[in-house]
Amino acid sequence: MPTTPNIATVDLGVTGMTCTSCSARVERKLNKLEGVTASVNYATESAQVSYDPSLVAPEQLIKTVEGAGYSAFSMTSTPAQDEEHTPDGQDRIDAAREEEAADLKHRLLISAALSVPIVLLSMVPALQFNNWQWAVLTMVTPVFFWGGAPFHKATWANLKHGSFTMDTLVSLGTAAAYLWSLWALFLGTAGHAGMKMEFHLFPTESTMDDIYLETVAVVISFLLLGRWFEVKAKGQSSAALRALLDMGAKDAAVIRDNAELRIPISQLVVGDIFVTRPGEKIAADGVVMEGTSAIDQSMLTGESLPIEVTPGDKVTGATLNTSGRLLVKVTRLGADSTLAQMAKLVSDAQSHKAPVQRLVDQISQIFVPVVIVISLLTLAGHLIFTDDGLSAAFTAAVAVLIIACPCALGLATPTALLVGTGRGAQLGLLIKGPEVLESTKKVDTIVLDKTGTVTSGNMSVAAVTAAGISEQELIDLAASVEKLSEHPIAQAIALAGTPRTATDFKNTAGQGVFARVDGREIQVGRPVRPLQGELLDAFRRSQAEGGTPVVVSVDGVEHGVISVRDSVKPSSAAAIAQLKDLGLTPILLTGDNYGAARAVAAEVGITEVIAEVMPAEKVEQVKKLQAAGKNVAMVGDGVNDAAALAQADLGLAMGAGTDVAIEASDITLMNNDLHSAVDAIDLSRKTLGTIKGNLFWAFAYNVALIPIAALGLLNPMLAGIAMAFSSVFVVSNSLRLRGFKSRNSK
Repeated sequence: MPTTPNIATVDLGVTGMTCTSCSARVERKLNKLEGVTASVNYATESAQVSYDPSLVAPEQLIKTVEGAGYSAFSMTSTPAQDEEHTPDGQDRIDAAREEEAADLKHRLLISAALSVPIVLLSMVPALQFNNWQWAVLTMVTPVFFWGGAPFHKATWANLKHGSFTMDTLVSLGTAAAYLWSLWALFLGTAGHAGMKMEFHLFPTESTMDDIYLETVAVVISFLLLGRWFEVKAKGQSSAALRALLDMGAKDAAVIRDNAELRIPISQLVVGDIFVTRPGEKIAADGVVMEGTSAIDQSMLTGESLPIEVTPGDKVTGATLNTSGRLLVKVTRLGADSTLAQMAKLVSDAQSHKAPVQRLVDQISQIFVPVVIVISLLTLAGHLIFTDDGLSAAFTAAVAVLIIACPCALGLATPTALLVGTGRGAQLGLLIKGPEVLESTKKVDTIVLDKTGTVTSGNMSVAAVTAAGISEQELIDLAASVEKLSEHPIAQAIALAGTPRTATDFKNTAGQGVFARVDGREIQVGRPVRPLQGELLDAFRRSQAEGGTPVVVSVDGVEHGVISVRDSVKPSSAAAIAQLKDLGLTPILLTGDNYGAARAVAAEVGITEVIAEVMPAEKVEQVKKLQAAGKNVAMVGDGVNDAAALAQADLGLAMGAGTDVAIEASDITLMNNDLHSAVDAIDLSRKTLGTIKGNLFWAFAYNVALIPIAALGLLNPMLAGIAMAFSSVFVVSNSLRLRGFKSRNSK
């Protein structure tokens, strides 16, 4: 009977990838190994690999990645590394990314500084002094070789594997322009002392009197700018995991040998008993051994209502103890903990959310080989079918290469992104990158977290029902007692009334709080005995609407019910109507109970509700919608939303939410208002449309001239004019985004 092979898993860091075709190449190489299944993520620069240890070793996986031309290392740190504080895999990825960003910035600043005089001298004849062309050559040479090195290296790596990307197009076009200029300067007439750059529509008798060095400088400088933006944006993926893991407690007060000892979390072991005081985070997953308290689990469930715990109840690490002293026995640590499992949910969601293939790479994969073939055919055709000679044939072939590399290509995405994201920032919208824009076009369903997104996330008094005394007297008496409690519901009631002096305060688990006010004994909490009449109706109505009913008794007699619940934001209903106008179907997704969820949904105009779900279930609900063919946007604000935000096709996080949710999302809504979600989707769609329009025109002017160049009827100088014209158009088109107006301003 055949045995099932043992399957091991390892996460690898993969650095040096410049585009999604790189990640696809690494993935293919790994999957060719026997017993290996790999998924490579370009955005997170990592690979999740499952392998059979009897067939392949981790070292072989790393060598395979390195054989493809990239760097790789294991992301899993060992205990020895932890003790020695050796950087783990993610630290190494972050360090490599920061080093790459710093290197690109350095190349960009120097290349841009050199490009300004290069362009001025090349384009303004009045500035062209004797031998100006040699000064330009001196300045452009480091830009081509040093500034363009990232593109040249990537091109060589891609060519070795038979692949063409935007890097290939950049290297090909700039090399053609640079080599042509060298030939014209050293072998032609362009090197003469009094040489002036003049425009000719058709080739002149001397075809070697023009240089195109400004093309080299401009293309490389703008592409360096785009690459630098891209590398900076990629760092957002790992930041979500770091922020999540940093939410846990850093140390714990553990009981050992009948003494309390504070130790780092890393030294806790299963079975330890630790102390948690009011205001402290629960150090680890465990079970309450002694004490009662209210635990704020909003980081886990997203809901603002604390959970009362007593001996025997389970508690979760990183949640907040709000009121009483607890003794907790550790039951789960490390990778088994709830916090670590939530981090894994975020990581898995990001790994399976492949970045959108860059539009330029898609075009380049076809465009580059076609241009090379046309150029070679042009050279061969002129040599075979004309008597123009080698110089004219080479001139026509190089003209094809020069004109095929549009300068505006480097401006197409960065300028629209800069203007669009800049306008977004003015409106309180932080858009993370071009891949985000692609997602906004496709989404047709928007999933909304309830607490903190549709609602304010703060408990407040929603209704007061009094019997035998006035409503104001009832709320004042309750506030007098509750002001002495730390419970969030108590604080909401205390803020609603005018507290008086209270004495003999006590808190009885399961019953509520007691105190004497104006000589009367006041109890706020559960009913002393079964409610009757209007108080019973108010109690049930509060529960049905998702509120928390609190009964107020005076001298043992129930005199009223105070309903406390999360309130809907004033702008939510109008924003949801606008989301529907954009063609989106809203769905309310919450960990709260069905009663509360349905009440909120009805108030804001949402018909579909998914309630009582935990973080892992939120991810599954998003996956279920995606499996049904929906393109899903998710709006949330809590740690419990992070994995779902990462899994969704488009994640939008409220700016007042947790760092984890913000880092896991694609767009941050700094105004903490659902109207911002409407503006974010609308602006992103318009920015994407501008980018696509820019890309079209970046190619169109130049492509139209390729046949003319191939026939030998075009002076290569016209390529510079076409590039300048397309660049002006691209910039002007992008600047139109500055006029974008919020729908809420109408």
